[in-house]
Amino acid sequence: MSRLNPRAFEILKAEILRCSANDIAGEVQRDIALRRLERFQAQTGAPLTLEDLRDAIVDLFPGFSEKVLKAAARANCPSPAMNRLRLVPAVLVGLAGLAGGIWVLNLPYPPIRWTVARVAPIVLLPSFISMDKNYRQAIAATEQADQLVNQATSAADLELGTTKVKTAQKSLDALPVWFLGYYPQAYCGFFQCTWRFTLDEFQDARKEVARMDAKLFQENNAQTQLNQADQLLGTAKQQYQAAPNATTKQAAITQWQQAIDQLHQLPEQTLAERMARPKLTAYERDFQQVSGLAMGTAQSSNLIEAAKIFAKTAQQLDLQAPHAVVEWEENQKQWETAIDRLEKIDFKDPDYQQAQTLLAKYTQSLSRVQIRLKNEQASTQAFNEAQRLRNDLYEVVPANATALSPSQTRQLRVIADTLEAVQPNTTVYAKAQVMLKAANSRLK
Repeated sequence: MSRLNPRAFEILKAEILRCSANDIAGEVQRDIALRRLERFQAQTGAPLTLEDLRDAIVDLFPGFSEKVLKAAARANCPSPAMNRLRLVPAVLVGLAGLAGGIWVLNLPYPPIRWTVARVAPIVLLPSFISMDKNYRQAIAATEQADQLVNQATSAADLELGTTKVKTAQKSLDALPVWFLGYYPQAYCGFFQCTWRFTLDEFQDARKEVARMDAKLFQENNAQTQLNQADQLLGTAKQQYQAAPNATTKQAAITQWQQAIDQLHQLPEQTLAERMARPKLTAYERDFQQVSGLAMGTAQSSNLIEAAKIFAKTAQQLDLQAPHAVVEWEENQKQWETAIDRLEKIDFKDPDYQQAQTLLAKYTQSLSRVQIRLKNEQASTQAFNEAQRLRNDLYEVVPANATALSPSQTRQLRVIADTLEAVQPNTTVYAKAQVMLKAANSRLK
């Protein structure tokens, strides 16, 4: 054993570095002190005591801390309790070896177990305790899993049932099947137990756990399908409510129908199917309302679009320019067709307000066209009548006649009055003005 251990050396070294001055003399003292300590580290024998450490340091550093010397001495000379602690590793190794031996003897292999059970059955006590614990845990977990899985009322029951099935499976796996098949009487006799857990019962429990595991797999898949359908339906509802046009609404309705179809496809006799049953009634009722409303919306949207097409064609006619009666009549038909499309939209339709706005606008445009049509018809009729009267007058009055009889003058006045009935912005207005000017010049 080194006379000065590393820990005591570091304590003394730190104090030496602190006490030594930063000059040549201080460096010499520091080097001498450290070399002394290093020699002690290299020597073997009894550990240096407090007096030994004081003799080695104080002659070089009279003011060396007594507290540091004592701390170094304690670190260099452990107490007897510390010496006893050194035996702990050996004891632990021995205990570990003993535990390892017992573990080997309790391995679940028939050749080992059979021999040990005949010679020293007490060694198998850990195995018996473990088997009893696993048996009881397997029975309890299986019964709980059966209630939670086969009588589930919510997804939380299935989640807890999954945990119980895993616990039961783990406990059953820990039971030694060979022991149940070959030596169950000794197992029960050793504990003086009243229960009998034979190989057949073990196999039945394994089958029951396997069935519940398979059912849980089906239930979990059905729950996933139910959650996906609910999420898809919720998304479809949101998209429908926020849809800016009929096309987007129709896409949302299609997605809505897909979600309902998924709910219909849930496996029968599952918790998800039972949970979806009341939801389906409400979902299908809402879907019928929405689809019917969407159908009406689509129809009204189509009518509005058709009305806009006829209105666009009608608006291409320049209202400021004169047009023939046939053109005004054709334009009137286009406005009437557009208005007819809008009038077919029921007040219950969502587009009713938009239709009424367009209807008011189109009705006003139709009124303007009807006024122009009437003006054109009346002006054309007046111009034609004036032309007839003029032709009748020219048949009896030569064109170069300078004087008119009173009756001829009255007839010319009638022609002028008829021409004044011709409205501006009509196709005959310009011609009527020429004739009217000529008639007025003859009347002067």
